[in-house]
Amino acid sequence: MPCTTILVGRNATYDGSTMMARNEDSPSGSFTSKKWIVVNPKDQPRHYQSKLTHFHMDLPEEPLRYTAMPNALPDEGFWGEAGVNEANVAMSETETITSNARVLGADPLVPDGIGEEDMLLLVLPYIRSAREGVLRLGHLLETFGTCELNGIGFQDMEEVWWLESIGGHHWIAKRVPDDRYVVMPNQQGIDEMDLADALGEQKNHMCSRDLADFIRNHHLDLRMNSSTAVSLEDERHFPIRPAFGSKDDADHTYNTPRAWFMLRYLNPTSFRWEGEQADFTPESDNLPWSLVPEQKITVQDVKYLLSSHYQGTAYDCYGHKGDAHTRHLYRPIGINRNNFLALTQLRPYMPKEKAAVEWLAVGCNVFNSFIPFYANVTATPAYLAQTDKNPNSSQFYWASRIIAALADAHFAACSSAIERYQGASFHKAQALLETSDRTPLPEDVTGFLASCNEKMAALAKEETDRCLGQVLYEASNEMKNSFARSDS
Repeated sequence: MPCTTILVGRNATYDGSTMMARNEDSPSGSFTSKKWIVVNPKDQPRHYQSKLTHFHMDLPEEPLRYTAMPNALPDEGFWGEAGVNEANVAMSETETITSNARVLGADPLVPDGIGEEDMLLLVLPYIRSAREGVLRLGHLLETFGTCELNGIGFQDMEEVWWLESIGGHHWIAKRVPDDRYVVMPNQQGIDEMDLADALGEQKNHMCSRDLADFIRNHHLDLRMNSSTAVSLEDERHFPIRPAFGSKDDADHTYNTPRAWFMLRYLNPTSFRWEGEQADFTPESDNLPWSLVPEQKITVQDVKYLLSSHYQGTAYDCYGHKGDAHTRHLYRPIGINRNNFLALTQLRPYMPKEKAAVEWLAVGCNVFNSFIPFYANVTATPAYLAQTDKNPNSSQFYWASRIIAALADAHFAACSSAIERYQGASFHKAQALLETSDRTPLPEDVTGFLASCNEKMAALAKEETDRCLGQVLYEASNEMKNSFARSDS
């Protein structure tokens, strides 16, 4: 499934939290409605059966409570996508990624293996650290195989990890350095691996147990000096992207431009991003997997990037630079088929009961608002938990979808209303969160946090309804059958 991910280490964020954010996007021509729920232990299945494949397995008896952002309609399975469990461990799944024919020929995908539909439900309720998440999912991949290639994020208050499935049964994972961030479009992204660490101490790297043999036996090492290099088991700087990744023309219009824009925004003066002497362009195959940002990264930065459409460049579909060709040359991050955006923020300076916050937006990110909710609850507000099959403007998902469809068609007329909506929603929600953060915890912790979330949902509804009215008014004035002379 097409998506975009940002991972941020604790020393690269404005407040010392770890942050992990991802858009879930529908495939072209489809729109998947979403809801935000809590899965309590009694509701977690003890035997799991996939809807889309024949995969099934028994699950442990004592799951943790966790939040999830599943499909509103269950016809294609769970698709939990993003959540935090009661141990304050987060998981984001998945970023559909690419590989190459050499890898897939050596280790074909497994039609009845696990996939995006399954992973969050199979992993998040059973882990107490990001590392445990990598190890559990890695074991499942090696045991059952996967039906698709995916990137998956794991996060606790100290570490953020990124795992990539490589072929049907192989995988690699790398810890995001504390002072760095990672940007991921829909392609294999890890650029370099310390195989000695991954096959040994596993301090910052992990992988499937036979990865060195897999590389060796299937001639995946493309270095010119590979025959004289040290043993793969002792290799500290193995170029993993040429071995496992893709290098297709389609990447240059669909994937690398998104990474280029995000890197350009967070490191504007570190490299030359445009022109004949550019270090990196939207079509560069060697974009770095991680960088130290030029300044600490905020929640607002993440929302801006995961809503972006190449603002300030000739590639902006709403812009005035370039021409009709360049403005639609590259796939934007903020696209019409964004289903939702979730940012999990784990805050070490807060009591553990309040540490985990999920910032949520639904529908197209160019036009929606970003609202924070506490994750340590046993139920979620109806405004987010209930999403009907048919459009209903009293629900967050549908109201956001309607706003986007109207505002996109009348971008210039509606842009001020959208800007006011996003600004008001954000600063009012931030103020409400800070008030809740300062309030002492009562004995009924989850009940108190649920009441805070209800207030946040009421704020979101009030601001969203106001925006919908403004956008509807502006769009109505621009209807093609309008006429200047009034009847009254």
